[in-house]
Amino acid sequence: MNPRASPRGALVVLLWVATACGSARALDTAAPGVALAPASQIDVTLFLVGDAGVPAAPPDSEPVLVALRAAAGAVPSPVIVFLGDNVYPRGMPDSGAAGRAEAERRLSAQLAVLHATGARGLFVPGNHDWDREGPGGWEAVRREGRFIAQSGGSRVALLPRDGCPGPAIVDVGAAVRLVALDTQWWLHGAAKPQHPGSSCPADSEGEVIDSLRAALRTAGTRAVVVVAHHPLLSGGPHGGHFGWQDHVFPLRNLKPWLWLPLPLVGSAYPIARENGISSQDASSTAYRWMRAALDSAFAARPPLIYAAGHDHALQVIAGTSARYEIVSGAGTFGHHSGVAALDGTRFAQSASGFMRVDVLHDGRARLDVTVVDAGGKGAEAFGLWLN
Repeated sequence: MNPRASPRGALVVLLWVATACGSARALDTAAPGVALAPASQIDVTLFLVGDAGVPAAPPDSEPVLVALRAAAGAVPSPVIVFLGDNVYPRGMPDSGAAGRAEAERRLSAQLAVLHATGARGLFVPGNHDWDREGPGGWEAVRREGRFIAQSGGSRVALLPRDGCPGPAIVDVGAAVRLVALDTQWWLHGAAKPQHPGSSCPADSEGEVIDSLRAALRTAGTRAVVVVAHHPLLSGGPHGGHFGWQDHVFPLRNLKPWLWLPLPLVGSAYPIARENGISSQDASSTAYRWMRAALDSAFAARPPLIYAAGHDHALQVIAGTSARYEIVSGAGTFGHHSGVAALDGTRFAQSASGFMRVDVLHDGRARLDVTVVDAGGKGAEAFGLWLN
């Protein structure tokens, strides 16, 4: 064999995979010059950040939390919503389990931001909070709720409570209605609260959708922001979009440092994901059913924002069943995945950071996408008036 043939052949394979696997063009745009919200007219400032339960860094040095603390501490009425996967990898273990202390540390790092800024705090559960969608999920999410209630104070809560699907309604200021959903309830294949054996206000799919319609219908002039963990659309892996690295280096999905090339063979993993092998992906039957149900609930009165995490990127998508969908799942520095542009994508970037929404007294709202560097400094990468 010609010794030069192997590298050339590998390059051909890499180029083929890069061409064949690009489902959409990458998008990384900014909107400079978008007028800031007048500080005197702001009723509520929302900070939306997901998947913040991974960090190994101490609470006072995790870059995204450092930037979030600085931003929230600079506004008079901050509300911080953590969009699920608040405790990696399997939620809050039992008090006697080996991983309990580390789980408490990771959740306490997020609570520390709330205590330092005086912000009102809301956590919604994600699949990792439900024991990584495992059989002990219901107990894990209830343990997390109890820990937050004990450590967070009266202005902090995990909602919906006790593994219930929601919706849980929180009106903040005069201009915002937050509607919290536990979307893992829809996807969970093990024990969960269900009719007729639960105490949840809504504990069947039909009841959840009816209650969600009512939450939207009775909002009056308030801007409605629905907060959950799972996005309705996403240009990331959970939305069925994989880049060439996922096909050539599939083991990085297990360990980010496993740069072992497995071209062609490695495509089996993303192809299986694209075909619905995991309930956590938009292609699965359970996920498609959930999305259709939520779309139907939003049809009569679309919320201004549907905010989620799950995919580890920053995305702003227009024209879904909500007026805007926000995917803000990059709450741990360096823990981000690839992202592609969809038809309605206004902004998408594989970077660490969070979203900020300033809602004015008159109901107008301005979105800010904040990208965070390794030193914990945040900078606006994109700005948009939503209405």
